[in-house]
Amino acid sequence: MRTTTLGRSGLDVSRIAFGTWQLGGDWGSFDEDAAMAAIRHARELGVNFFDTAQAYGFGKSEALLGRALREELKRDRDSVVIATKGGINPGSERPRDARRAWLRQGVEESLRYLEIDHIDLYQVHWPDENTPAEETATALQELVDEGKIRHVGVSNYNSAQLAEFDRTRPVETLQPPYHLLRREIEEDPLPYCREHEIGVLVYSPLGSGLLTGSLTADAKFEASDWRSNSSAFQGENLRRNVEVVGELQEFAKDRGVTVSQLAIAWTLHQPGVHVAIVGARRAKNIEDSLGAADVDLTRDELAEIERITARGVQVSGASPEGIA
Repeated sequence: MRTTTLGRSGLDVSRIAFGTWQLGGDWGSFDEDAAMAAIRHARELGVNFFDTAQAYGFGKSEALLGRALREELKRDRDSVVIATKGGINPGSERPRDARRAWLRQGVEESLRYLEIDHIDLYQVHWPDENTPAEETATALQELVDEGKIRHVGVSNYNSAQLAEFDRTRPVETLQPPYHLLRREIEEDPLPYCREHEIGVLVYSPLGSGLLTGSLTADAKFEASDWRSNSSAFQGENLRRNVEVVGELQEFAKDRGVTVSQLAIAWTLHQPGVHVAIVGARRAKNIEDSLGAADVDLTRDELAEIERITARGVQVSGASPEGIA
């Protein structure tokens, strides 16, 4: 597994991180034992970077990740980089809450669920326009000073929000959505991140299934799966993108890779992108994704991928995946 330095955080991480959003209950039912086996298999294959969040089931995903990696975390804590996120509180009067008290509570709860004594990278999950960036940044620096977190990042911020945070303490990483059919970060904030050496770990490089080649134009999802209510997975949007993915699949096949590997490899080839976050609920599914880290794309191949995807429907709006 290829590794990289995650921007100015200085963290040495695998270019593919294992993401655990799918283990929080928002993607329908799954087998917990199989999910833990997938996490362990990813570690066996060289992944040292694991991303989770308080909001992924409010403890469910973090606890499962902690159990899956328990022995290694006890034996060699520094061999694994654990990233989690906080600062949102769905169902409350402050769904996005990056105030000092809520962030501190979130860190304490994450440490307890993960059963670790420090978090390597703590990220503000969404920008909170009702809390001054100075308060958020100061609160996180206090937690760094106390040794409860090591590095500070944010997720879903634009360049203006990054700059405001930077005025109090440096933003070390950014986690935005990014894939072949969702590319708005190329305009903002990716250029800012490159200029300021901010580590970028992108989520949803496979478009939450759009770019795996496994979906059909009439795909249906469980009611508990957020995709059942997403505009990107319905009607004409889905039909057109399934056609594009079919053409990408043929292009990938001619090069001896899967369409998933092609999509992830494309993401990792983009200037300023350090890491792609992928998830899996079964061990067999992680191997394909991890193989993307070793796929080298030529300039001509990148141009052909651009040509094919130009006919697709770009996903935009609120994340995840333009949910309406």
